[in-house]
Amino acid sequence: MKFIQTSLHGAYRVELEPIRDSRGFFARSWCKQEFLDHRIDIEIVQSNVSYNQKKGTLRGMHFQEEPFAEPKIIRCTHGKIYDVFIDIRPDSPTYLQWDSVELSAASYQMMYLPAGFAHGFLTLEEHSEVLYQMAQFFNPAAVRGIRWDDPLFRIDWPEEIT
Repeated sequence: MKFIQTSLHGAYRVELEPIRDSRGFFARSWCKQEFLDHRIDIEIVQSNVSYNQKKGTLRGMHFQEEPFAEPKIIRCTHGKIYDVFIDIRPDSPTYLQWDSVELSAASYQMMYLPAGFAHGFLTLEEHSEVLYQMAQFFNPAAVRGIRWDDPLFRIDWPEEIT
């Protein structure tokens, strides 16, 4: 796996490194040691799937408050999404900044977000599916959100939200 630092401190785009042959390819999508080599100590405790029937579906910007903040790995397993993340850690050098990446089933890329990020996405294709691997259990009392159109962030969504 290749870890590519985004513009936000601690958030990485993770690219698989396929080993190809005539049958297709094999690639590792999770390895605790490779994450530890990048100073990311994450234990996956829950996996979630978000299925989105229509193009233009917006999900987010969601997060869980401390002490239930969620480190997570996000991968689009079908279709394509515009993935957006906001650093909401007050002690971070990139506090209140946002970034984005396009994730698709065809790209085999993932995003790693540390605890303290709000996250959301816009579907760019119908029938888009997103897999979340979480390092914190869901706690309904800790769930919070930021409006997708909050003027503080001025997120540049690439398509109309339906």
